[in-house]
Amino acid sequence: MNDVQKVQYKERYLRAKRNGEKFFPESLYRDMLVMFAIFLLLVGLSIFIGVAAEPKADPSDTTYIPRPEWYFLFLFEMLKFFPGSLEWVGTTIIPGAAVIALLLLPFYDKNPARHWKKRKFAIGFMSVVVVAMVFLTIQAAVTTPPQKNASAVAATLPAQITAGQDTYSVQCAECHGPDGGGGVIKGVKGLEGFKMKAINGQDEMYTRTDNTLYNIVEYGQPDLGMPPFGKAFGGELSRSDIDNLVTYMRYSWDNRVQMPKEAAQANAIPVLGPKDIPSYSVNIAPIVKRYCVSCHRPGKENNNYLMGGYNDVMNSGDHKPNVVAGDLNSNLIRMIHGEKITAGGAMPPTKSLSPDLIAIFERWVKAGAPEKPAK
Repeated sequence: MNDVQKVQYKERYLRAKRNGEKFFPESLYRDMLVMFAIFLLLVGLSIFIGVAAEPKADPSDTTYIPRPEWYFLFLFEMLKFFPGSLEWVGTTIIPGAAVIALLLLPFYDKNPARHWKKRKFAIGFMSVVVVAMVFLTIQAAVTTPPQKNASAVAATLPAQITAGQDTYSVQCAECHGPDGGGGVIKGVKGLEGFKMKAINGQDEMYTRTDNTLYNIVEYGQPDLGMPPFGKAFGGELSRSDIDNLVTYMRYSWDNRVQMPKEAAQANAIPVLGPKDIPSYSVNIAPIVKRYCVSCHRPGKENNNYLMGGYNDVMNSGDHKPNVVAGDLNSNLIRMIHGEKITAGGAMPPTKSLSPDLIAIFERWVKAGAPEKPAK
């Protein structure tokens, strides 16, 4: 900058200072308007878009796909160009050089002009950088696969309770009973004949915090015959699964908290009216899920009788068919009545179904064992 330019800039500065505006209220008022507009934008985004629910962070979950927030996706995408031993170039050298270049900008940018038409190199260079960042961000968003478990994440309390009940029915009901009432264990290797105490009363719920219940499920109690269920210790449950399970236990069995109406309705077994015709999808599936799938799933000793769906209930196992439409002498009906027939022992093995649930099964079979309700 030469002496003439210095004089010109000083005159412009003094002129702008004489004709300028006050910080209060002019500048402050504009800043407040902008901040309020941003606030409304954030509120609108949180209400109408929200935050995508993802599984709880779990180092033992090898299916989790790590990714940064959207504003760092361009750096994330750069790792594809610097794989393996070159990662340090994309994560340290290039970002570090960009930060240093910005810090040193006043020392090497000597162009006195401020109008964009007179700063073609700077505008052109930054345009290339911005376009590259946008391209890499879009490329990362498009090519990164979605989380496998994201759709299964329970975002609300009722959803967490429902998910926890499903987990309990599969993983816990075989030993602890479908409602936490315990009983004599049958068919579980190493625990055959063991009398399991109830875990659904005050002695358990009042004296154990959620963190304690979580640890019991995750680490197990090997001296008492309970294996670990956390993935980090060889089990099947993620951290989110265990959280949901503990939430279900707390809201179902602790009388100091109240079960949300939505969760109670979602977990309730539908009541049949005098003239209603039961169907598998509406009336039988909830009972099977709560009382049967803990034993009748792959990997269990169950005469290969699986109960994961309608076709399994009807025809799987070594002694099929299990249900014959209209026949109350079907194997399934006889077993839930406590008969030990050739198709297997009484079901459930620890505690019989209540008479009202057995009546639902009988009405379903007498009605032809339909899979879906009549339209």
